[in-house]
Amino acid sequence: MTRSTFLKTTVAAAGLTASAGAAGTAAREYFEIRKFTLKRADNQPLLEAYLRDAAIPALNKLGVGQVGVFLPEKPEGAAVVYVVLRHATLEAVARSADLLGDAAVQQAGAAYLGVKAEEPVYERVESWLTRGIDGMEAMKLPAKGSALYQLRIYESHSEKAAKKKLEMFTIGELAIFARCGLNAVFFGETIIGPLMPNLTYMLAFKDAAAKDAAWNTFRADPQWAKLKTTPGFTDKEIVSRITNLLLVPAACSQI
Repeated sequence: MTRSTFLKTTVAAAGLTASAGAAGTAAREYFEIRKFTLKRADNQPLLEAYLRDAAIPALNKLGVGQVGVFLPEKPEGAAVVYVVLRHATLEAVARSADLLGDAAVQQAGAAYLGVKAEEPVYERVESWLTRGIDGMEAMKLPAKGSALYQLRIYESHSEKAAKKKLEMFTIGELAIFARCGLNAVFFGETIIGPLMPNLTYMLAFKDAAAKDAAWNTFRADPQWAKLKTTPGFTDKEIVSRITNLLLVPAACSQI
């Protein structure tokens, strides 16, 4: 039996099939994540005001469908703010870099943009760009009332291993997530940024109790038990590190 035949047989035995989106019926979107590490925690209101009054309206005008703004549920260490941008195309990604050409941004964001060199708002901004994966090419906006989000990053030791993790989601893990209440907002394969190769995704929940219940259901799922032990798909073969961030939406968030 060939490896390919073995995997197909194993997946079929587990009752797993590729999700409908894998056929490529949805337009593939791009998701950009920006991490602002603030110089001081009391700079957060200034950044949020800039995002709310200047950046987000301008980004929406440029075609960025939704802008998410998230804060750590339990702040630790340096203050950080995460911004998620939903782009329809790579051209839209490029356009989003032109905010300062908008006079309205200059005016509404004057306090943030005009800070002195000796009083910076942030230490630095990190950014990474991801593209939707087969089976979930586009963002799915969370249900109203979602108050807790998980941003998870799966790093792999090689590009080939990272592709296997993407395949694992396409052939079954996405469907298991949905069935168990792990409500995906987006799944993105990182194509530019740090910690490559990696898969970055976001989940949304009503609260911590809903999150815990969904993950407990997932861990006990018999199809997940079969899939995660399939040769070629085990964590030790394809995942080298997982970063798990619990976030809450800022008042100005559109996600």
